Amino acid sequence: MKSPYDIIKRPIITEQSMENVSNKVYVFEVDKTASKIDIRRAVEEIFGVSVLKVNTMNMPGKEKRMGVHVGRRPNWKKAIIRLTPDSKTIEFFEGMV
Repeated sequence: MKSPYDIIKRPIITEQSMENVSNKVYVFEVDKTASKIDIRRAVEEIFGVSVLKVNTMNMPGKEKRMGVHVGRRPNWKKAIIRLTPDSKTIEFFEGMV
């Protein structure tokens, strides 16, 4: 069984994701093999919050050129986490908004 820190890799900090922090919606990069239930348990264990809903997306890696050579960035998975209205916020995002 994977550790919760292996499932949640990093937060996605973009302009659009920061607008939703006030609505208790957070975006994370997660392990490609993690299910929605695994992601829910990991977020609840790491941050001590209660999760209402988890949406996931498989993001394809972009094709990049290095001169005449063509390479590809790796595929990754994104999870959008919605917390319950009575749940506390995730403190990691507090100073960024």
